[in-house]
Amino acid sequence: MSFKYAALLAATVFAAPAFAEGDAAAGEKTFKKCKSCHTIANGDDVIYKGGKTGPNLYGIIGRAAGTQEGFKYGKSLADAGEKGLVWDAENLASFSADPKEFLKEYLDDGAAKSKMSFKLKDGGEDVAAYLESVVAE
Repeated sequence: MSFKYAALLAATVFAAPAFAEGDAAAGEKTFKKCKSCHTIANGDDVIYKGGKTGPNLYGIIGRAAGTQEGFKYGKSLADAGEKGLVWDAENLASFSADPKEFLKEYLDDGAAKSKMSFKLKDGGEDVAAYLESVVAE
């Protein structure tokens, strides 16, 4: 590898934004705050029994926003999914910290709303890591 190529590769790697990876074990504990509205189930295999006010979060990482079959989403979240929002750890953590503000910014629409009123101020990355881990099991 030439020095020029190595320098370019290093510059690219170090210039990329660094996002903290979540801790799945911590996320499982934090998910207790989410379970009043959300469950995690793969068909009949219930991983975490919770409420049904919010959608089932099994397989949310990598899924387009507003597309969980059988759940009626609010217009703004459905619009975000149609615009191309796919859940990853970073944007799920941002959404869970302030759903309404996330949607306003994503959609560039000051009138955007979210049916989710709860704000998870800390631990969103951990919850995302936990949600990703239950699918990998």
